[in-house]
Amino acid sequence: MRELEEKLQYHFKNPEYLKTALTHSSYANEYHVPGGSNERLEFLGDSILGVVVADYLFKHFPNLPEGDLTKKRAALVCEKACCGFSRQIGVGGFLLLSHGEQNSGGRTRPSILADAFESVTAAIYLDGGIQEARKFILRFVLPLLREAKPKTFKDYKTALQEIVQKNPEDRLEYVLTGESGPDHDKHFTVEVRLDGNIVGKGGGRSKKEAEQQAAREALKLMGY
Repeated sequence: MRELEEKLQYHFKNPEYLKTALTHSSYANEYHVPGGSNERLEFLGDSILGVVVADYLFKHFPNLPEGDLTKKRAALVCEKACCGFSRQIGVGGFLLLSHGEQNSGGRTRPSILADAFESVTAAIYLDGGIQEARKFILRFVLPLLREAKPKTFKDYKTALQEIVQKNPEDRLEYVLTGESGPDHDKHFTVEVRLDGNIVGKGGGRSKKEAEQQAAREALKLMGY
């Protein structure tokens, strides 16, 4: 376990948390493990992972509309991502699996590795608190976030603002020009104006989404 703790960059005060996090249900059933499998930790870890990632995205992408935030979070906490995180630290080699699961390739199965990352996250949270869990999660999430294709997670308002700021005398503003539909299905239209001139128009189900689309059109007009 000490070897895995080095890879996790976290040392447990109560090693039983880590042992349980590595115990697959097949092993727990085969050997009648008193503490059970990692399934409960997996449940908790999934929620912690979602909260930490959502909190980071909310604070660091203030102009991104809700729909884009949801897509971004989903890409960072999905099975493929969590499986990749587990592989980075070689969790598969430490899992407690039944003979049948081992022989059928359980140590490399994406679903098992993804679940293990969530259960280890929960174990760190229970042993060291939310700050330690956040540190652990962001260590994997941030590089993936930086590697994401710009087109996938583009914050058009911020990009436009950065360009306009190069000329301090220029003034950028977003103007709501239309609002239609019932409360549960609103549609907003927005114009983005540079020194009073319309440089982009956009629409969406929220004002923020409409502003993002207007900024996107403005960037396209400017050749970006």
